[in-house]
Amino acid sequence: MKYYPIAKPYITAKDKKSVLAVLNTDNLSLGPKYREFENKFAQKMGLKYACAVSSGTAGLHLAMIAAGIKKGDEVITSPFSFIASANAVLYVGAKPVFVDIDPVSYNIDPEKIEKKITKRTKAILVVHIFGQTAEMAPIIKLAKKYKLKIIEDACESIEATYKKKKAGTFGESAVFAFYPNKQMTTGEGGMIVTNQKRIYDLCSSLRNQGRTENMQWLDHKYLGYNYRLDEMSAVLGVSQLEKLDFMIKERRKIASRYNKILAPFCELIQTPKIAEDNTHTWFVYVVKIKDKKINRNQLIKNLKKTGISAKPYLPSIHLFDFYKKKFGYKKGDFSISEEVSAYSLALPIYIGLTEDDCRFIAEKLLSEMNKLKK
Repeated sequence: MKYYPIAKPYITAKDKKSVLAVLNTDNLSLGPKYREFENKFAQKMGLKYACAVSSGTAGLHLAMIAAGIKKGDEVITSPFSFIASANAVLYVGAKPVFVDIDPVSYNIDPEKIEKKITKRTKAILVVHIFGQTAEMAPIIKLAKKYKLKIIEDACESIEATYKKKKAGTFGESAVFAFYPNKQMTTGEGGMIVTNQKRIYDLCSSLRNQGRTENMQWLDHKYLGYNYRLDEMSAVLGVSQLEKLDFMIKERRKIASRYNKILAPFCELIQTPKIAEDNTHTWFVYVVKIKDKKINRNQLIKNLKKTGISAKPYLPSIHLFDFYKKKFGYKKGDFSISEEVSAYSLALPIYIGLTEDDCRFIAEKLLSEMNKLKK
């Protein structure tokens, strides 16, 4: 039986050769490759600066510090995200203030932001979910009106665009991540991007234990962290970046195949929707089960027996025990996020899936759903 994982990285012989070449040098950390990766990534984004870090989570933490977010502040963000986005707000002692999501893109709903703004609000952490951006024009308008900073969590949406402008280019800083399930990978790793030299210099220091470029090895200016990206990861990033356009093109093909196959079954399942002004780069392919009588967990178990890995994507952050205890959140607080969390399902998407593979996965999904309806 063929097995279909939910995701797997696209690693070529050139990627492996690049990493091996670094292993044959004496520079495994703080060598030339992380600088090369930064420069090429900034160029790809059309921005002045890129700061390589050990993960997207580390990047979000440093972006919060660079934005001056501190204890007692509030940051507006989405409850429908990987937990790292909201946690990064907590890392600096601030409070994440959740706003429900748009039912089409699953990104934060701009129309619901203003009523959550208080005197303590200092920033909007915009999460671009699943591979497409939030609706940025009204968010930027609100940020200007209330003098709020915009920080983008673009970890899932590299090269996605809103009105032809790339994710990661709207705020004072943005963060990307390169975990193996992302559109490109460095194993672990992340990148902070910005047009402000101050932010780059500060993040560059903070990732390396608070040391600045002209200081001695054991002399430190700030309370910093070990958030460095090693040279093997960096060179893999350089190699992956060279074929990023190709990899996104292939992911779009796979998503298009799923859409075409599943389109006739709209009474059973809702395929992903792309907002009018957006392009999508398909971090994941998430469908929503329409028949609420179908037990999603049982569906996942049944699909696993056929060799197909599927996962619920994503739980709503405010319903994690930690957040309920700390902030008093309860079921019903963010109904759209909760509904999507309860009935969404991620299907396998990775380079190498053929049209026959997509058809097999879709047909098994539909077959198992129909069995559970009975």
